[in-house]
Amino acid sequence: MNISSSSNSVNISGNIKSINDFQAIKTTIDSLKSTHQALTIHIEDSISITSSVIGYFNKIVLKDKIDLKLRIGNEQLIELFDDLNLSTLFNVRKIA
Repeated sequence: MNISSSSNSVNISGNIKSINDFQAIKTTIDSLKSTHQALTIHIEDSISITSSVIGYFNKIVLKDKIDLKLRIGNEQLIELFDDLNLSTLFNVRKIA
């Protein structure tokens, strides 16, 4: 997995599958949420996501009151968020 950020946007490419991936995502988002109340996360091609990342996204939306937008490239991952009833909470959209 590769991660980069600029302003209030985070770009993730590759599969999100390990605790190290979670730590990289958390560290990046933590540095941005101190200065931004709205974040857009682009998950370009991951076909999976760990429960720890989902839980972290849940925390930043519900507890930290961050306006989170997920832009996802893989249809299966979008369906996962639909199945978990998280598409509305995380404002999930397909990358055009």
